[in-house]
Amino acid sequence: MKIVVFGGTGLIGSQVVRLLGEAGHEAVAQSPSTGVNTVTGAGLADALAGADVVVDVTNSPSFAPDDVMEFFQKSTGNLLAAERAAGVRHHVALSVVGAERSPQSTYLPAKVAQEKLIAASGVPYTVVKATQFFEFLGAIADSATDGDTVHIAPVAFQPIASADVARAVADAAVAAPVNGTVETAGPDRMRFDEAIRDALAAKGDPRKVVADPAATYFGQVQTDETIVPIGDYRPGAIHLADWRAAQA
Repeated sequence: MKIVVFGGTGLIGSQVVRLLGEAGHEAVAQSPSTGVNTVTGAGLADALAGADVVVDVTNSPSFAPDDVMEFFQKSTGNLLAAERAAGVRHHVALSVVGAERSPQSTYLPAKVAQEKLIAASGVPYTVVKATQFFEFLGAIADSATDGDTVHIAPVAFQPIASADVARAVADAAVAAPVNGTVETAGPDRMRFDEAIRDALAAKGDPRKVVADPAATYFGQVQTDETIVPIGDYRPGAIHLADWRAAQA
């Protein structure tokens, strides 16, 4: 199959392209660096020529709420329109577990809007929803830092390795469309504040992590069900402790 991966040069996309290529598929990475712009539509028609499947793992370059919403609505709308014209048979997109449970988030409502566009498009689809990546724990700590203190809610947290996310996306791309969502999360459930505390300690970071029930994540107050799977999900294979040891 010819599978075109938009956002194919990024953290997830580059791994998806590699996995699909190793499985014998024609996997093509597209991004603004390859001359294709999903927001303006430039280069889309040529990029989709002969494509059987499209994988969308693009992300907004700005996390300002209005910018994020504009990005996902324009980018996704342009992609889906071009796919309909090209006769693409399966659209696979990456989203976030619990996005629909975070209406006050500065980022996740845009992912919900993206999912709705996909579901209404008429293009057969699969949305893979993942939890937070191991690779982003440091950035999460930075976003919650006030002076030398990091405020994190003591709620359920189930991060995942980007390699496991890429595998789930690649598997979805070669399977039949589910016309719905599939969720994936790491193999271990822990407490959000404890995970961030351990991540900083592993790097010798002296910041103090405070368990703060009022702390928000991307603007959303958290509960034990906000950012973890509630129903069935695909567990990742890589444990956080093993991933951390490999990084060291």
